[in-house]
Amino acid sequence: MTLVWFILILSLIVGIHEFGHFIFAKLSNTYVYEFSIGMGKKLFGHKRKGGETEFCVRLVPLGGFVQIAGEDVVSDDSIPADRQMCNKSFIQKFLILVAGASFNFLLAFVLLFISGLIYGSISQTPYVGNVLEGYPAYEAGLREGDLITGINGDKVNSWDIAMLKMQTSYGDTLKFDVLRGEEKLTFDITPVKIEDEDGNEAYKFGISASYKVEKGFGNAIVYAYKKTGTLFQTMWETIKCLFTGKVGVDDFSGPVGIYNLVGAQAKQGFEAILYLAAYLSVNVGFINLLPLPAFDGGRIFFLIIEKIIGKEIPKNVENIIHSVGFLLLIGLLIFILLSYFKRSVSFFFGILQL
Repeated sequence: MTLVWFILILSLIVGIHEFGHFIFAKLSNTYVYEFSIGMGKKLFGHKRKGGETEFCVRLVPLGGFVQIAGEDVVSDDSIPADRQMCNKSFIQKFLILVAGASFNFLLAFVLLFISGLIYGSISQTPYVGNVLEGYPAYEAGLREGDLITGINGDKVNSWDIAMLKMQTSYGDTLKFDVLRGEEKLTFDITPVKIEDEDGNEAYKFGISASYKVEKGFGNAIVYAYKKTGTLFQTMWETIKCLFTGKVGVDDFSGPVGIYNLVGAQAKQGFEAILYLAAYLSVNVGFINLLPLPAFDGGRIFFLIIEKIIGKEIPKNVENIIHSVGFLLLIGLLIFILLSYFKRSVSFFFGILQL
């Protein structure tokens, strides 16, 4: 079932992303050659009689694409000039490019809304739950029911952000701004290093979240809206940690890591699957908006530069940059995969030596 869920989740996320590009291309009367789910060899395709777009499913379920006229070349003589993307207005091209990520965020919202409607909505407010005696948080004075409003001067409005900041402290003392009733308090807390039986190290503050489950349609909408926002903010914080060195590239997981994560979540039930799909959808949308070659964000960056300088960047130059960026992306993916396998092998041999 893990493989089935893996394919379904990735196909849904990629399909929605590409549908965003597709629908806005159609809305701007741009010609679309093909809408494909998957990569590699075409398994089957369908093109309605008199239609222009072929809908395809390809062999490898790890991607997809929409082939739009005039996106990668200056012109196509077989397609009317006014139906090619390169001849559309700035706002039309911008909307086509940004629509993929926008639809990923919309998908995350819908999935979280469905989860909240069925299973109840978990409050995102960062109230402190259990505080373990003998651990740094308790010793510093933090207590159950306290509301965390900031960490190290940064505003905290959800447990996702609070947990991310604690997880990336790596032993550093964190300054917690707390509201206890009407009283504003500040605590300096240094986590304690712990090591499990497998030798894995972690830093523990000794606090947990206060999870309050709320029912109802309205609460589900509020939960979906806030949770989608905090997932986006978590991605932003993670990228900042990557650039500051608090998170390394080898801490990321490639397709194999995602596959294993899907398997683990599937065992916890459909609620966990819905959350994972929403989480991955936000990840895909966020990553695609980064101003890097080969991503939608890279194309948007070039589009904005063209708008600023008042002339087009030669398409062959832009395509070369995107091609190089794509090769670097593949190299990064291979590095992440190798790092993941290296960690897995080290863990395996560690077990054998016990």
